[in-house]
Amino acid sequence: MSRKTIITGTLILTAANLITKCMGFFYRVFMSNTIGAEGMGLYQLILPIYSLAWSITSAGFTTTISRLTAQEHIRGQNGNIGRIVKQAVCLSLGISLFVSGILFFGAENIGSAFLDDSRTALPLRLLALAVPFMAAGSCLRGFFLGMQETLIPAVSQVLEQTARIVTIYLLAGIFVPLGLTYACCAAVAGILLGEFLSCGFTLWNYFRFKRKHKLIRKPTLSSSAVLTMILTMAVPLSGTRIATALLSTVENILIPRQLQLHGQNVVQALSTYGELTGMAMPLILLPSACLMAASVSLVPEISEACAVQQDMRISKTVSATFLFTSIIGFGAAALFTVFPREICYVVYNRAALGQVLFPLAFLCPLLYAQTTLHGLLNGLGEQFFLFWSNVLSSLITIAVIWFFMPRYGVPAFLGGWFLSLLCNAGLSLGRLYQRTGVFPSLYNCFLKPLLAGAAAGLLVKYFIRISEPSKLLFLGSLCGMGILYLLFLFALGCLDRTTLKQLMEKAHA
Repeated sequence: MSRKTIITGTLILTAANLITKCMGFFYRVFMSNTIGAEGMGLYQLILPIYSLAWSITSAGFTTTISRLTAQEHIRGQNGNIGRIVKQAVCLSLGISLFVSGILFFGAENIGSAFLDDSRTALPLRLLALAVPFMAAGSCLRGFFLGMQETLIPAVSQVLEQTARIVTIYLLAGIFVPLGLTYACCAAVAGILLGEFLSCGFTLWNYFRFKRKHKLIRKPTLSSSAVLTMILTMAVPLSGTRIATALLSTVENILIPRQLQLHGQNVVQALSTYGELTGMAMPLILLPSACLMAASVSLVPEISEACAVQQDMRISKTVSATFLFTSIIGFGAAALFTVFPREICYVVYNRAALGQVLFPLAFLCPLLYAQTTLHGLLNGLGEQFFLFWSNVLSSLITIAVIWFFMPRYGVPAFLGGWFLSLLCNAGLSLGRLYQRTGVFPSLYNCFLKPLLAGAAAGLLVKYFIRISEPSKLLFLGSLCGMGILYLLFLFALGCLDRTTLKQLMEKAHA
């Protein structure tokens, strides 16, 4: 496959990721304004179950089909591809029907005993219907990724997100007045319709692609050989995803329970949980969308440079990556620290939510650094290291939630998350140094952006005092702060013409 095709495919997937992230963010804004903080909390309780179902039925199969399809296509054995896809879809569907059955018939027990809220039972039953479509669609997307036909998976992602938005928009007026359970059902109905349409779109294009490219040759691999190949790859991949998803699910389920032990009632705990995970967190994660786009482009370069032992090229790539990450991370931290009330007022029309957003701002640099580090280590084939480091991070967060949240509440969770991010970043930096011999300059990549962000934030905070949230004044202040931040970056020598040229070259490599 040509380099141009690979770059084009990467850009298509990156664009789709940016579009779906932005759509997903505004979807959450509309939903939070429609069903409120408690409704968001109820919805957030269900999402880890959705993520766990995806990990069990789909995660390992998508990557497996992608790799095997690419492998057989390069060998010219296109007849084997159809058998691989068919067997993988059948396996995935079989597992998904089993998981779907457990979710549907055990919804009451899962809602009451596991999620500690019986109101989740009906949405869980609706979610169960989406699992088979999710499984089949994920397998077929793996096929297109393996064939370097990235446009179909990209369009299916956008179609899925569009269906969710349209569904909640159309059903909100009918379901929300019936209570939180039905309001949550409206949101889950969007997931169901999105998975159905995405699966149908991908399946139609799969048959169309097979006919067009005549992938109907007789396979050279037996059914048992194909099954062995699929299981050998899919089982370890799925095991890793399932373990990570389980720990994440435990985290999300524990938070409302421990908040109740802290002294909040059920409604207060669920509202706090909804504000934290369903409203404030999407805000601090939004700037990372452009970071992920840049990271996707930089990872192949560092992998290639490491393979041919070009130390200078590796050093420049790592430095450029972390400089870009730090500029975004500390800039976002300064923004959310200075304007937490204004941002929440503009986005959610709830200035009081700023007190939840404010402490999260200090996590931005570590959170974004983790995204970059994971991207680089994935490019270097360090999946096993990432697995156990993620498990360790989750265990730290869970331990803090369990032991300290009943006494200290939300600050304990934020402290635990900070410790887990710090641990993960430290371990990842150490592993990156072991593999490449490169360690990013703390002075250039961290201290200078920190000083620039702090200076810009303090100046804006000192000169512009907003007594009441104002959208117009906020937008003007935001532009002013952005200009000041860039000026300070140039003044400190963090940015110059050469660095900007290097960043632009890396971003478009």
